[in-house]
Amino acid sequence: MPDPTGQAETPADVVAVGPTSGLQYTRLTPAMADAVAQMELMAFPTAEPADLYSAASLVALATEFSQGTFVGFDGDQRDTPVACGFGVRVRFDLSSPQHNLKEFMEGMPSVSGDDPAGEWYYGTDIIVHPDYRRRGIGGELYDLRKDAARELGLRGIIAGGVIPGYAEHKASMSADEYIDAVRAGELYDPTLTFQLANGFEVLCALGNYMADPAVDDYAAMIVWRVADNHAEAGNDS
Repeated sequence: MPDPTGQAETPADVVAVGPTSGLQYTRLTPAMADAVAQMELMAFPTAEPADLYSAASLVALATEFSQGTFVGFDGDQRDTPVACGFGVRVRFDLSSPQHNLKEFMEGMPSVSGDDPAGEWYYGTDIIVHPDYRRRGIGGELYDLRKDAARELGLRGIIAGGVIPGYAEHKASMSADEYIDAVRAGELYDPTLTFQLANGFEVLCALGNYMADPAVDDYAAMIVWRVADNHAEAGNDS
């Protein structure tokens, strides 16, 4: 039905419209799996494909924990995703942060890796199509994840964040030294610097996190805690 105000209607499946990008964000559905899997392969060309989401694993995620997934579209073209942010609920001991992504997820009680009894939202993917970068989409995806963590009553968000800038420095410093330099503002990392600006803290380097020879398989352990962000949340949940 046409909108009597003359404005375009927002499709019913849209959970948010990006305030900066204008993208329409929906939940992941099984029908999107193939297109999203191809976008991930393009976004992480140096990673081992076996460590990334396959179409089958995305179908499982859409079935088991769609409320933790966000897929961005430019308009209502549902066959062409341009961004996504995914995660699952997990139980995690921050005092022992070292873990391998594949082995950690294989220990979860579901195909997707989601544990309904988990206290943390574990961020598994944020992807923005190259043609849509620098439009504020990454920040919008982080905000959607933060809202999900609050609404689900979780302690916050954790993740093993990629550190692509380390590829240029791995011959001269350890991963932990690189992370310390990025944290101090002495070096810029395209991903970690952005995460720090979005309220995350970085705990340490994660060795053998996932196969990515460009950075010797390292990632950064990052955390965003709901309890530390009451003012941002606008409540004291």
